[in-house]
Amino acid sequence: MNVKISTNRIFHAITIQEPELAANMTEELREQLKIFLKKDLKNLIVIMKDIQKIDSAAAKELLDIRNHFYDNRASFVLCEPQPAVKKIFDQDEQFETVLIAPSLSEASDLVHLEEIEREMTD
Repeated sequence: MNVKISTNRIFHAITIQEPELAANMTEELREQLKIFLKKDLKNLIVIMKDIQKIDSAAAKELLDIRNHFYDNRASFVLCEPQPAVKKIFDQDEQFETVLIAPSLSEASDLVHLEEIEREMTD
């Protein structure tokens, strides 16, 4: 799986450079993303602008990854999904907890807000 990684002071941004995200690709993605939970900086934004198609099993895997990040007090935000991809997440209420932002700037704001929230609950 082709990905591009960039980092700033509060999150890593991972751009998935694939036209499709299918269930058979998610195990590799899970392993790549879990590495970030072992770092001091754990927050993750997954940029999905290149993905034109996603199947429901892959979307479910992203939900599971999101839950794993939240269990470890880290943010996990999807951003810049194409309309067909966003539609998969909008169709089923099980995905309501997945944060989806239309831009990297808005995804960054969500991570900032969650960081503040975690600081207030510590």
